Amino acid sequence: MEVILNHQQIQQKITRLGHQIIENCPDESTIFIGGIAGNGFYLAKELSEIIEKNSTITSHVFEIEIDKEEPWSKKIKLSIEESKLKNGFIILVDDVINSGKTLQYALMKFLEQPTKSIKTVVLVDRTHRRYPIKADYFGLGLSTTLKDRIEIEFNETDSKAYLV
Repeated sequence: MEVILNHQQIQQKITRLGHQIIENCPDESTIFIGGIAGNGFYLAKELSEIIEKNSTITSHVFEIEIDKEEPWSKKIKLSIEESKLKNGFIILVDDVINSGKTLQYALMKFLEQPTKSIKTVVLVDRTHRRYPIKADYFGLGLSTTLKDRIEIEFNETDSKAYLV
């Protein structure tokens, strides 16, 4: 396992992502940040703190429960009432985009009703896609082989991203 991002680098990238979001939604007073359960939700909470500390934007963070292996097999659950998202500015967050499957299926959930805008954010963007989705914002773009995996461990003092 090779460390590709240390704690300080991860924090810098999260801070930069938060500021990019602020810069790209200047007319928004409220945004909805949905994190894929696990690391995506952790990242969504971190982004929300940066956005609220550095702007007048109110952010509502919610969790997206999705089966990452077979996203079509179970209903996707949100920790927010879906009607609150209607015509909202939604930011979809995950830690790593690999094939694009998880983000693609999560995105389809939000397209079931009208939205103002949907943006995608990931900490690490692998450049292998099997699904037609892209990251609007990413901390690190990394070309890897199909056999490589990226794993991220988040914690308060020693987060790391690994190439496995």
